[in-house]
Amino acid sequence: MEHSPAGTDIPCLQVAKEDSAFSSARDTRVRIFHGIRGRLVAESTLSIRSFPFCGIVNSFTIRAAVNFSAGVSMPAHRPLAVEKSHIDRLIDADFSLTRLVYAYITCAAAWLVFGSLVGEYAGIRLAFPDFGVHPLFSFGRLRPIHTNVVLWGWSSLGMIGLALYVVPRTCQKSLSSNRLAWASLLLLNVAILAGVVLLANGVNNGGQEYREFPWPVMGLYALGLLLLAVNLYRTVAGRSIAEIYIANWYIVAAFLWTITLVVAAYLPWYQNGLGETVIQGYYMHQGVGMWFTPMVLGLTYYFLPKFLNKPIYSYSLGVLAFWTQLLFYTLIGAHHFVFSPIPWWLQTVAIIFSVGMFIPVVAGTGNFLLTMRGSEGAIARSYTVPFILVGVLFYFVGSGQGTLEAFRSLNALWHFTNFTVAHSHITMYGFVSFLIWGGIYGLLPRLTGREPPHLLIGVHFWFALIGLLIYGISLMIGGTEQGESWISGAPFIDSVRLMASYWLWRAVSGSLMLAAHLLFAYNTWRMRPRSRPMQAAEPAGDPA
Repeated sequence: MEHSPAGTDIPCLQVAKEDSAFSSARDTRVRIFHGIRGRLVAESTLSIRSFPFCGIVNSFTIRAAVNFSAGVSMPAHRPLAVEKSHIDRLIDADFSLTRLVYAYITCAAAWLVFGSLVGEYAGIRLAFPDFGVHPLFSFGRLRPIHTNVVLWGWSSLGMIGLALYVVPRTCQKSLSSNRLAWASLLLLNVAILAGVVLLANGVNNGGQEYREFPWPVMGLYALGLLLLAVNLYRTVAGRSIAEIYIANWYIVAAFLWTITLVVAAYLPWYQNGLGETVIQGYYMHQGVGMWFTPMVLGLTYYFLPKFLNKPIYSYSLGVLAFWTQLLFYTLIGAHHFVFSPIPWWLQTVAIIFSVGMFIPVVAGTGNFLLTMRGSEGAIARSYTVPFILVGVLFYFVGSGQGTLEAFRSLNALWHFTNFTVAHSHITMYGFVSFLIWGGIYGLLPRLTGREPPHLLIGVHFWFALIGLLIYGISLMIGGTEQGESWISGAPFIDSVRLMASYWLWRAVSGSLMLAAHLLFAYNTWRMRPRSRPMQAAEPAGDPA
């Protein structure tokens, strides 16, 4: 079957052949009908293909309707989903580096599945409190396991795995030490596993969100990060080009900031009473703003231009966002403790700097969206860029939401409610996870020569996105009603009853996200390296 010049799977010429097969004795109106039918199929299919992953509901449906009306049988070989663009060429990377990157991403996928199973079970317990009653399965133990596993296991290892490729590539130099990177992977996984075992048995660092791991466990994790920081710093220092690409600014800075953050958060000498509260706000927000945010932004500054085959819109906007992120984000942690006994001026500074965060957020989001401008066709044909597009949009939404929550009037309504749970998932899942997935799906096939089925990538995309939307919207609405119930002075149990239906939606959406994660784990296995290196077509010295 011949294809149209636009590269679509539309049998335009086949329709013409069908028309020519009619004898001259047939009525002219029949030929006109078939011509209109072919044009309708072509235009409708092109319209549907312009939206990411909408090939799942593709031209098959339209052709079925048109052919049914014409009495024409459907061909049996039509695909279920429209195929996206395949990788254009392989990357000539060191095979040992490919194995290293894949090992980090595989560990990240494993922790994602485990953390999602724990989170799904905890979500079901909220909707059905009598389900699986056991001390090991209590919500107070499950939630810190879920949060720490997805933060330090899935997100961190996924980002690090991608960074181990991006930094050497943009420096046009081999990674300083593969052996050191393998040692770091071992340390990080041992720390996470030990932390999970301790949390499951009720041993923790107290009720301090995101730092429930006891200090020996987090010390081991910090050592792994320190080895990685040294490894990447040596790689950048020994680069073969004069410039330091903007992605490496963000990535190396994230390691240095986070090591400092972990040390400050776990030193015990000044953490007494309110001092511990202030440090908790500092640590909790810096973990997001000075580790996950700069890491995934740095990765996006590499992958987005790479996948679109065009330069980033503005290098200067990237630099502006970098320095304003450093300036404003470091002092906003206290907005988690508005109306608490900590100094009023410290709360006010946190609110002001939260507003200042609009500068790096707008600069970064605008830079990425302007880079995508004019590339709608490439986005529609790609199975990786839609993940990045969603991540960029949720970066803006989640950050703007955080600024609004800092204001005292809205903080009084939303703080301590399920609204903040929705906010944390919009940022860590909608923003961070989608950008990581975009990088993984774009990089691994180019390294290994193996692509997962495009249909499964599309199902992963839509299950994750729809699940997040249901999760976020339901808990934002429920959290708002929950806060209004508290302000009105109604009995606390009333707020529990009104949240019951929203917690059910939370469990449903969590099931969709869990299914997406299982698909991602399978896709990761499909992208595994071959037993021997493949011949690549792309020169090794190309930094982009």
